[in-house]
Amino acid sequence: MHTITLHDAENQLVRLVEQAALGKAFIISKAGRPMVKVIPYDSMTGSSERLGFMIGEISVPEDFDRMGSSEIAGLFNENAQ
Repeated sequence: MHTITLHDAENQLVRLVEQAALGKAFIISKAGRPMVKVIPYDSMTGSSERLGFMIGEISVPEDFDRMGSSEIAGLFNENAQ
């Protein structure tokens, strides 16, 4: 990935933004330290990279939507009296 200084980015902003929009991401650095990564907007929206990233790592019980329902109902009935 291409790195450009902040000063150069200021001078070439229009060209850099057009390149990023075409999928050519880049990093802007200041004093040799990376500051930001510029990526196309479309790559941020609807990204499926994170969808399902925990498959096989966790499991959700079948009764997840009913867990603790009797305790919760008991708390409401207790306060209603």
